[in-house]
Amino acid sequence: MISLRDLTVRYGATTAVDSISVDLAPGKIYGLLGRNGSGKTSLLSVLSAYRKPSSGSVTIDGSDPFENRELMRDIVFVRDALDAVEGDRAGTLLDLHARMRPSWDAELAAKLVATFELDLRKRVGALSRGQRSSLGVVIGLASRAPLTILDEVYLGMDAAARTAFYREMLADYLEHPRTIILSTHLIQEVADLLEEVVIIDRGRLVVHEDTDTFRSRGVAVTGPADVVTVFAEGRTVLAEQSLGRTRQVTLYGGLDADDRERAESAGLTLTPVGIQDLFVHLTSPEHNLEAVR
Repeated sequence: MISLRDLTVRYGATTAVDSISVDLAPGKIYGLLGRNGSGKTSLLSVLSAYRKPSSGSVTIDGSDPFENRELMRDIVFVRDALDAVEGDRAGTLLDLHARMRPSWDAELAAKLVATFELDLRKRVGALSRGQRSSLGVVIGLASRAPLTILDEVYLGMDAAARTAFYREMLADYLEHPRTIILSTHLIQEVADLLEEVVIIDRGRLVVHEDTDTFRSRGVAVTGPADVVTVFAEGRTVLAEQSLGRTRQVTLYGGLDADDRERAESAGLTLTPVGIQDLFVHLTSPEHNLEAVR
């Protein structure tokens, strides 16, 4: 169980994480979503004990992870910039992680190395951007750490490699459940993998819900402008656009059966809004975060 209470991370006068409180139950795949500079990596750095919070607290199974040897053995944090000595060979890096992680699976590591066609004799500094990303995926998945944190680990991978990553991650997770936190900008690609969504924006928590519930909260309503305007009154409008006499609004909060029946009777068209579109609307610079809380 991961528990954050008023967690804040500051860099001088800049607040990267702003008083976030959230509980993450074990054994799920979480999607941590946020725009560049939203505070995702700072938050993950505290979770993985890379740094102490400026204020507030983080506990994992009731214990502070910072400088906690027992907990650190059970946490793996792979960032988009692979943490490795450039002169070390790829195989040496895997051997190091195998010695550090009691849950390391050498068979899985070998399978992933073959899948991504990695040459373990190459030095880390000689690997392409995509190969470095693939090496990070091998470390993250083969560690089988109870808490696995993957921060934009796919950067540099082409579409085929990313597809293989998603496939292998899901397959091994189903066979060996653990908590996986996946920080990503490729929301549409991973949406079906995520059990819960955590969205932060400008350092603050915007959404924490199971994926299906979050997905159900968005709906696009299209029809005659005056009818749409009346229907949208009193609701949270994330976006709107008009073309002639036709208007479309994106509503947040979901519609019940009566709402849907009323919309259909009025000749309005209701269209689901995907997770990525909801994310874009909720984190747009002009959006008032308090409106969705």
